[in-house]
Amino acid sequence: MSNFDASLIRDKQRAFFNSGKTKEVSFRIHQLKVFKSIITEHEKELINAVYKDFKKPEFEAFAMELGVVHSEIDYAIKKVKKWSKRQKVSTTLVNLPAQSYIYPSPYGVSLIISPWNYPLLLSLTPLIGAIAAGNCAVLKLSELTPHTSEAIEKLFKGYFDQDYIRVVNGGVEETQQLLEQQFDYIFFTGSTRVGKIIMEAAAKHLTPVTLELGGKSPAIVHNDVDIDVAAKRILWGKFSNAGQTCVAPDYLYLHTDIKDAFLEALKKHATRMFGKDPSKSEDYARIINDQHFQRLHGFLNNGTTYMGGEIDVYDHYIAPTILTDVTWDDEVMKEEIFGPILPVLEYSDLAEAIAGIKAQPKPLALYVFTKSNDVEERVIKEVPFGGGMINDTVAYLGNHHLPFGGVGTSGVGSYHGKFSFDTFTHYKGVLKKPFMFDIALRYAPYKGKLKWIKKLF
Repeated sequence: MSNFDASLIRDKQRAFFNSGKTKEVSFRIHQLKVFKSIITEHEKELINAVYKDFKKPEFEAFAMELGVVHSEIDYAIKKVKKWSKRQKVSTTLVNLPAQSYIYPSPYGVSLIISPWNYPLLLSLTPLIGAIAAGNCAVLKLSELTPHTSEAIEKLFKGYFDQDYIRVVNGGVEETQQLLEQQFDYIFFTGSTRVGKIIMEAAAKHLTPVTLELGGKSPAIVHNDVDIDVAAKRILWGKFSNAGQTCVAPDYLYLHTDIKDAFLEALKKHATRMFGKDPSKSEDYARIINDQHFQRLHGFLNNGTTYMGGEIDVYDHYIAPTILTDVTWDDEVMKEEIFGPILPVLEYSDLAEAIAGIKAQPKPLALYVFTKSNDVEERVIKEVPFGGGMINDTVAYLGNHHLPFGGVGTSGVGSYHGKFSFDTFTHYKGVLKKPFMFDIALRYAPYKGKLKWIKKLF
């Protein structure tokens, strides 16, 4: 990117924010409606761009990206007036007479750094929160999806004032320049490794951050499940977007009693979904680039290949693959897979599965398949994780009433729906006192007053 000046971009956004325009709720609602019109009128253009980048099927690009963005925008437009109102709260006895208020206030100029794997969803959803909360925003898109990034930049440049919403394309150099600036908030989605770099850069300016990271998200399959339904839901969550989903089931913890039957069901339904040769399926995406392909290719030597394993180097194709006879010592179990490879571990006692998961870094998502309320409650209570589902995978991202975020190495903070507004909002606490009734008790000299103060508290 020629003549890129991160400090100038930040300064212009600061000036726009200081004009006070974004603090008007009517302005925010109008901008959200403009946002809605962009993705509605240019839907085909955006979906085609995603397909050019890694052959993501149109159904997935809409159902798992643009459709969710539509839902988020509609909800924000409907609720932002209420969210932005001053809230009156109770006042403690020691402060009476007084009134207490909470004022939702935008942070100011936000930097949003988005990943490549869901280039529409994971760039546009946090931006909705920033706009609804009254912020200006710089949106740094991934260089790994050039067609999608170019389409978003072109569209947003045509509809939004660049000093208000600025889309930045480019690579590491542009990201580094942006991180050197003092923003009021940083929102990052990506790997845990890069998340540490983002947090370190933010710390230099004491900038608050949200980090949406990843991790090895398990799916526990107990011995009382509906095997066919559970198999289909796991396959969908794992192999959509060729497994390049931060909340995809990273591995199965499968009860020994149903291992053979469940593996057979996985193979049967995978063939129904993608055909005998998934490389010819129009419903199966590709790996984003050669670097990620080669990393995933190395995992195929682990364990025993129960299903799949076929590759095409030139097309960045890896077939939907299931690995059995895997242990925690295998390389495939030492990092987030982020691809269409599903290792299977076994357990006979639920405590064994819980202990195995808890021995690893805290996962972003966790899925439990069971008909037992006791089993699901035990897992939810005993295992730390960001969020998840009972008897399904991934789809909880589409519910804007739920917070989405990680814990520990899988993330800091959360968003979606009202939680997105909260993320980009500072809540000012203000206590207002009248000039009347100025109580002398608090003023020096304090002799003889302590017992009365103790009573008040």
